[in-house]
Amino acid sequence: MSGTNKKKIVNDPVHGFISISHPLIFDLIEHPYFQRLRNIKQLGLSYLVYPGATHSRFQHAIGAMHLLELAIETLRSKGHIITEKEAEAATVAILLHDIGHGPFSHALEHIIANGISHEFLSRCFMEQLNTEFNGKLLWAIEIFEDRYPRHFLHQLISGQLDMDRMDYLKRDSFFTGVIEGIIGTERIIKMLDVVNDNLVVESKGIYSIEKFLIARRLMYWQVYLHKTVVAAEQVLIKLLERARLLALNGSNIPCGESLHFLLSNNLSPNDLNPQGGNSIPLALTHFALLDDSDIMVAAKQWMTHSDPVLSNLSKMVVQRNLPAIELRSLPFDDDVLNRLTVEFKKKFIELAGYSEYFVFTDAVSINAYQPGNESIKIVSHSNILTDIAEASDMLNARALSNETKKFFLCYPKELRGF
Repeated sequence: MSGTNKKKIVNDPVHGFISISHPLIFDLIEHPYFQRLRNIKQLGLSYLVYPGATHSRFQHAIGAMHLLELAIETLRSKGHIITEKEAEAATVAILLHDIGHGPFSHALEHIIANGISHEFLSRCFMEQLNTEFNGKLLWAIEIFEDRYPRHFLHQLISGQLDMDRMDYLKRDSFFTGVIEGIIGTERIIKMLDVVNDNLVVESKGIYSIEKFLIARRLMYWQVYLHKTVVAAEQVLIKLLERARLLALNGSNIPCGESLHFLLSNNLSPNDLNPQGGNSIPLALTHFALLDDSDIMVAAKQWMTHSDPVLSNLSKMVVQRNLPAIELRSLPFDDDVLNRLTVEFKKKFIELAGYSEYFVFTDAVSINAYQPGNESIKIVSHSNILTDIAEASDMLNARALSNETKKFFLCYPKELRGF
């Protein structure tokens, strides 16, 4: 792409104008692997609850990149030497941190790629890109995996106060309209510092951190784990589980070539991991061609499939005919699940042998904050470090740091009252 002007400006609705100043960053954004993220929703099926939540992983990655560049600028202004090569590598690492996400983000993470996490897939894509870009991503991969000597650069990418969270909280709040998620990203970034190779926050930024942690907790329960969102994602997971089972058993599952490949093969990490050289793993090539549209087109095709489970689950997703869902802090008794299962078999005779796809219970949980070695540290004027959970006089540290678990029960709406 010689002769191409690689200095661009992106007009982002959340952060305003974002500059793309590194030629390598421009080339990575232009790459098909990254362009795929335009068609993967940041919040999966949350748009079924919050109609505005149709923003993409592409937008989020660009936003996180912008915030990281602001953070590096802040740390340099406080006397910390960060070379241009380090800055470029860290920028590449945050830009590509979500490149391994599959369709509908987290909802299908462990279905399509058979239990292989998006972090692992991101690493696979980065290794392949490193080969294509003649080794220019080596430092970025080291920072991404926390193998680079300067640990604070990894914390900017992946930590409890990383630029990933900074962007997605503000962005998701903006697009869902849930104002409880609004955080002061600019002020928090201005308060960042580095002590003993660890990212810390100046004491005058403590109130912004308190707001950040509370906002994260509220966004989880109001958006990410909203009960209707959970119900929708569970139906989608069940749908792909059924399609996968049928495909592995040799049934005809009409869908795109790449989706069919991933459904009908039991893939291992080695099948996706580039081994160097010019040969791209076939599984990675197929995964790179997959986005949200493949799943929705397939679901529309499966609405008329001869398998009653696949067809009914497909209709539930496409037509937003979601199951009823109950959430509570204690597990549901077996007799409740058994009673609903019996009623399901009476009412839906065709599906009687497949009740586990339509009546089920599980749990969701969050940790808003995790104290420990990687906790958020507040630095005083005398350079004394204190965990935010101890430094704050407002936060309920125990409530924030303990895992909060809620159990859910899903069943067809026709069974309400049983």
